[in-house]
Amino acid sequence: MTETAAPYPFPPTEPEDAVEQYRRVIADRPMTKVMFPFGGEGWVVHRHQAARELVGSPKFARGPFAQGELEVPFFVPFPDFLKTTLQFADPPDHTRLRRLVAKAFTARRVARLREGTQRIADELLDGMVEHGSPANLVELFSLPLPIRVISELLGVPVSDRDRFIDWSKSTLATSGMTAEEIAAAGTELYVYLSELIAARRAEPRDDLLSALAGAGEQDDSLTDGEILPIAMLLIVGGFDNTANFINLGALSLFRNPDQLQALLADVDRVVVTAVEEILRHGHFAVGEQAGGLGSLVPYVATEDVEIDGTLIRKGEAAAIDPASANHDPTVFDAPAAFDITRENNPHLTLNHGVHHCLGAPLARMEMQVALGTLFRRFPALAMAGEPEYASEFLTAGIHVLPVTW
Repeated sequence: MTETAAPYPFPPTEPEDAVEQYRRVIADRPMTKVMFPFGGEGWVVHRHQAARELVGSPKFARGPFAQGELEVPFFVPFPDFLKTTLQFADPPDHTRLRRLVAKAFTARRVARLREGTQRIADELLDGMVEHGSPANLVELFSLPLPIRVISELLGVPVSDRDRFIDWSKSTLATSGMTAEEIAAAGTELYVYLSELIAARRAEPRDDLLSALAGAGEQDDSLTDGEILPIAMLLIVGGFDNTANFINLGALSLFRNPDQLQALLADVDRVVVTAVEEILRHGHFAVGEQAGGLGSLVPYVATEDVEIDGTLIRKGEAAAIDPASANHDPTVFDAPAAFDITRENNPHLTLNHGVHHCLGAPLARMEMQVALGTLFRRFPALAMAGEPEYASEFLTAGIHVLPVTW
């Protein structure tokens, strides 16, 4: 790199200004050399096509981060356990692992998951009615729903779910806990899952851990040591991120009443495209300040690579910025608009290529069921106060969203 690195994330910017800044940056250059708070320098890719080219190129890898050859460039200290997951595997290991995991996600299992998710959503909304208005949507609905789904998916016994939730949340803590407390909780979760995997391998049940333990192809199968990181990855992406997007979706609809009316006019049909637009538009739809939102896990160039006229040298890190790529005016019509009926929506929020989010179908299904059921049940649902954010977690999501109906 020969240019001076800019501090990253970029300074917070009002949403209407941020989209215009993205437009100017995208017109000026495909990527920017930046200095991350942790892990040193890297490239952040802005243009949609350049981002797709990077994540689809076999010349970029993640293994050097997992192997400790490079520190992961990121906004906060990067959780070590994530480096043991499928996210940091490269082909051919990644190809084998993903193929075997796919065997556990059969069409029948996904169909059953939707039925179970619908049952959970109905039960939680019954609980909201019993609680009475106003209520904290996060506490009573959007957080317990994905927690219960991922618990049932993995086969976590009901009696263990409170401990499981506490352990899982600790893996995402960035403050409020000491490093020793976070490590201890992570160790306890690892031990718990290891014992659960061993139990399911000995006595299979109708859950994902049993299916993963039985996923094999001739002499090729998943070891317990390979199933554990997959389970951890599903936990991290399977409850906190999903809950955040359910909250963000509800808040986006509250703050865009014309779009809420479009949803209410045909919930079953519109909720599908609404979920994609919520994933694309993110914080911009809710009027929150945004800056450098959610760069994905970075890659490292394994040789000199030129992307859209910019040379990324061997050993340099590069990550895509979904917030800018998802607002690229050469790809999205009226990118600043929050339009839940948008049909052409190739957003990169869930990544692309070999590292496309493993739990993407599950997350989409949960969001569709959650938001569809919520607004069918409570068409007059409205905000009863301003949201509050949990800054002590890596995802910094909403932890209080007061609603009334």
